[in-house]
Amino acid sequence: MDQLMDLLRDGLPDEALLTDPDVTAAYRNDMASFCDAGVPAVVVLPRSVEQVQHVMRTATALRVPVVPQGARTGLSGGANASEGCIVLSLVKMDRILEINPVDRTAVVEPGVVNAALSRAVAEHGLYYPPDPSSWEQCTIGGNIGTASGGLCCVKYGVTAEYVLGLEVVLADGRLLSTGRRTAKGVAGYDLTRLFVGSEGSLGIVVRAVLALKPTPPPQLALAAEFPSTAAACEAVCRIMADGHVPSLLELMDRTTLRAVNAMAGMGLPETTETLLLAAFDTPDPSSELAAVGKICEEAGATEVVPADDTAESELLLQARRLALTALERVGTATMIDDVCVPRSRLAEMLEGTAAIGDRYGLTVGVCAHAGDGNTHPVVCFDSADPDESRRARESFDAIMALGLELGGTITGEHGVGVLKKEWLAREIGPVGLELQRGIKNTFDPLGLLNPGKLF
Repeated sequence: MDQLMDLLRDGLPDEALLTDPDVTAAYRNDMASFCDAGVPAVVVLPRSVEQVQHVMRTATALRVPVVPQGARTGLSGGANASEGCIVLSLVKMDRILEINPVDRTAVVEPGVVNAALSRAVAEHGLYYPPDPSSWEQCTIGGNIGTASGGLCCVKYGVTAEYVLGLEVVLADGRLLSTGRRTAKGVAGYDLTRLFVGSEGSLGIVVRAVLALKPTPPPQLALAAEFPSTAAACEAVCRIMADGHVPSLLELMDRTTLRAVNAMAGMGLPETTETLLLAAFDTPDPSSELAAVGKICEEAGATEVVPADDTAESELLLQARRLALTALERVGTATMIDDVCVPRSRLAEMLEGTAAIGDRYGLTVGVCAHAGDGNTHPVVCFDSADPDESRRARESFDAIMALGLELGGTITGEHGVGVLKKEWLAREIGPVGLELQRGIKNTFDPLGLLNPGKLF
C-alpha cells in the first residue's frame, strides 16, 4: 500500500486520492443486487488524460487491478470494486470540449452527464438521442462502457451508433486513438465499436467523438390501456408492421403503474392490465397518433388517450422514466432484468415472465422498450428473507433462460458485469467465449482492467 501510494502521488495531486475507508466504501459497488464487491485500496479521481496514464502505468508496474467507474448507476455490477484495487472514478473529467454544428459532432470527456450533454447541444439546434432512464445522473463514459440505450432507441438507436471515435488509455498507459470525425470511414478494423460495450475491460475511455442529429420537432404521445399483455403486444407488432416509426414505444404493466402512482401520485390508470405509450416527433405527429390509436383500438385497447400538448406528453414520459425507481420501493430489494427478444415474441416473453413470478411467489413488475423488444422485468423481494432472496435469484435466472429460448439476448443495454457473466457464456457459446477472452488478453495481458467482469 505504501509503495502504491508513493508512486501514485508522483503524478497526482493529493486531492485526487481518496483513502479514508469511510469514503472509499461509497465506491464499492453500483446499483445491482446479488453482486460481490471488494474493498478498494484507493479511489483516484483524475482530471486529465495524463493522470489516467500515470495511474495505469503505476498499476502495471505493481500489478494492481483497476476498476473504472462513472456515476455507478449501472445495474449489473460492472463497476463493482475488486479487492485491493484502484478504483478509477472518471466523474471529474466532465468537460464538453467541442460542439461542431457543421460536422454535427461533440467531443466530450467520460464524466460528462448525459443530460448535461443533451442540454448543451440543444443550444446549437442539435440532439444527442441516447437517453437512459438515469440520464440525469449517468455519464457518457458509463453509457459507452455498457453500450446503453434509452426510451428513444426504437427510432434513433443505441449509444454504439453515435460513437465515432475514442481516445483510450490502455492497460500499460499508452494512448490509443480510434475511429474518426468524418461522416464516413472504413479504414481498418472497427476498434471503436469494440470498446463500446466492453465495460472497461479493454481500456479506459478518456475522450469520445459523438455524432449528433438536428433537433427534431417536439414529440406528442398517446396512452393506450389494454386488458391483457397479449393485446398490447399485438398492437406493438401491428404498429411496426404497418411501417410507423415512433420516437418512443413503451409498455408498463399494472404492477409498475401502481408503483409509479404510489411514489409520485401521477394518477396513472391502475385498473388496466397494460399501458402502452407511443410518441412521434414528426412534423405532423397528430396524424401519426391517430393512425396508431386506431391500431390500438383494433387490437383491443379499452381506451386511447392522446396528449393535448407537449407538456402532457412529457408527463407521460416522466412516468415511464420513474418506473424502475418506483419498483425499487415495492420490496426491500430488486433484481432488474434486461432481456431483449424479437418484437414478434414480445407477448411470449411477458406472459412467460408473469408465469415465472407466479411460480416463485414473487412480485415481478415489467416495463419495456416495447418497440425494441427490450424488457425490464423487476423482481421485488425482501432481502432479509433468505428463502425469498433465493427465489428471487432463481426467478431472475428463469427469466433470462426464457429470453434465450425465445431467440433473445440476456442484455439489451445494461451490460453483463458480474450479474450475468455465467449467462454470457451460455449465450455466445464456447467458441465465442474463447475468442472474446483472446481479445481481452491482447489488450490486457496482465488481466488488470476490471477483473472478474464479463467472463
